[in-house]
Amino acid sequence: MASPTATLDLGSYVSERVQETPPSGIRRFFDIAATMDDVISLGIGEPDFVSPDPVLDAGIESLEAGRTNYTSNAGIAELRALIAADYEERFGLSYDSEGEVLVTVGCSEAMQLAMQALLDPGDEVLIPEPCFVSYGPAARFAGGSVVHVPTSVENDFQVTAADIEPHLTERSKVLFIGYPNNPTGAVLRRETLEEIAQLVVENDLMVVSDEIYDQLIYGKAHERGHVCVPSVRGLRARTVLLGGFSKNYAMTGWRIGYACAPEPLLQAMHKVHQYMIMSAPTVAQEGAIAALRESRDAVEEMRQSYDERRRTIVDGLNEAGLPTFEPEGAFYCFPDITSTGFSSEEFAQTLLEEEKVACVPGTAFGPSGEGYVRCSYATGLAEIEEALFRIKRFVARHGD
Repeated sequence: MASPTATLDLGSYVSERVQETPPSGIRRFFDIAATMDDVISLGIGEPDFVSPDPVLDAGIESLEAGRTNYTSNAGIAELRALIAADYEERFGLSYDSEGEVLVTVGCSEAMQLAMQALLDPGDEVLIPEPCFVSYGPAARFAGGSVVHVPTSVENDFQVTAADIEPHLTERSKVLFIGYPNNPTGAVLRRETLEEIAQLVVENDLMVVSDEIYDQLIYGKAHERGHVCVPSVRGLRARTVLLGGFSKNYAMTGWRIGYACAPEPLLQAMHKVHQYMIMSAPTVAQEGAIAALRESRDAVEEMRQSYDERRRTIVDGLNEAGLPTFEPEGAFYCFPDITSTGFSSEEFAQTLLEEEKVACVPGTAFGPSGEGYVRCSYATGLAEIEEALFRIKRFVARHGD
């Protein structure tokens, strides 16, 4: 007897918004590299450091003490208070930890909650790109319509008010930005943000700002200090601020993030969070408390290490004949590979096959990424130096 499902086309039951969203371009190359020997991966944006000792100790103590129950939906009160105090100390921003801070399962959940809470079907989300691969899908999964706003190396990959304005329509509702930027390593300067703030207010937009790399900035940007978007005049009341512990504190596997926003917005996100997640993992929240209380020195040590690697990889790529914008934040660089004659996809694929170096095609991060690849320097200096040797050999073989 034939199976009742033998003639079913199960793929046809999948929603259009999911069918039309391609798999992550980052993960595809990571998965290929995982099947090969002797591969140096410059692909995945994950710190190569172990979480700081106080974080590990707090997690172990939490488990050994049997604290394995749910916390409150919004997160442990002490953690929310520490997050609020951190923004007060660093940026002079005041958030009520009771009603304006929500602890989430990584920054990724906070991102999705913001989209679910803000968007109705057809609302347009302006997304400067190149950008992190999840921004567009997060908006589309919430029923929004994505409008790409191209940025370019000529303007240091900063998005400007002049870039945004031509893309505004009657349906524009949210500006979704992420700086320090993944994949370019760009940062936004205060004067640029002040002009964007004026445009946002004049056009009654909301802002979602992903600032998960806010402590990983270098060079002149480090001297100036990170500019937190809601600290700019006019944006506090209009911004959902996304953050987390994955990058700054090397806690990717703990899956712990947060959102800060004015209470009406935050409570809308909280409502979705209640039904979707319940609460972030208890052990991860206790690790995050230790991160904020005891691990600031570890963050600075990691930042200095990334800075050394940053200078090494940027110099090496330029010497290889791949012009590379100097990143000021995060742990990525974005070399121009057009001199090789390859598309971004072809370059990444051929480099992996011939030299066993994994990077990510720039097109994974938006249309403006064509002609570039993303290289992460969140890996050891020795591996970076070997990867540069292989890349130089590759470019010499295929370049002009």
